[in-house]
Amino acid sequence: MATAFRKSPMTDAEWQARQQLAACYRIFAHYGWDELIYTHISLRVPGEDEAFLINPFGLMYSEVTASNLLKIDINGNKLTDSNYPVNRAGFVQHSLFHRHLSDAHCIMHTHTTAGMAVASTQEGLTPTSFYAGFFIGQVAYHDFEGVTINEGEGPRFLEDLGDKRMMILRNHGLLVMGETVPEAFFRYFMLERACQIQIATRQAGTPLSIPQSVIDVHQGDMMGAIPPGGFGTTEFAALTRVIDKIDPSWRD
Repeated sequence: MATAFRKSPMTDAEWQARQQLAACYRIFAHYGWDELIYTHISLRVPGEDEAFLINPFGLMYSEVTASNLLKIDINGNKLTDSNYPVNRAGFVQHSLFHRHLSDAHCIMHTHTTAGMAVASTQEGLTPTSFYAGFFIGQVAYHDFEGVTINEGEGPRFLEDLGDKRMMILRNHGLLVMGETVPEAFFRYFMLERACQIQIATRQAGTPLSIPQSVIDVHQGDMMGAIPPGGFGTTEFAALTRVIDKIDPSWRD
């Protein structure tokens, strides 16, 4: 295993956050959830409510490391030296939620084929699989207004999100938030799987909907089946071991 090093002074908490977020980027690349140099995952810097980490605009997810992540404030100013710019679409969207939602420590946004396909249908996510059943009633929707570079869209984002922490951006993609990286990751994993299965179901035959009474039981049982350590912790740790064997450079 490679020895991790720091290229600039920072707290232990920030370095650990950087490594965890870099691992997350590599896991997303491993699953093929990236899209060229676009889309983004952000994480609030521990102890700094108005600063967060995000991918440098120009790098593939497979190139992200702990040290090259951008640290920016909620106004879009870079707080560490970097030759890479800030992706404005990522900044406008993520800074909005980091600014207004105290529990949105980690935010993930993707353009996967399955996620965009479901986002581009009138009915959105339907209760036709094990995974989808967990999310029925838990996902918000926001109508497409173009590339998210206009700050004026912010109030409508917040109003549509309400008290939910997962959103399907119509004609666009998926947006998931969590209090930790593992929590946000596992929510995203299940939502992405629900979209994949929904697309496959439409190709296979007539979709079979899960009754609401069963969904209510299913959602309660799922929360009771969380492994030790919290929502997504065990799963994220397992996948970190996988990507570490493939290429441990994310640690640097």
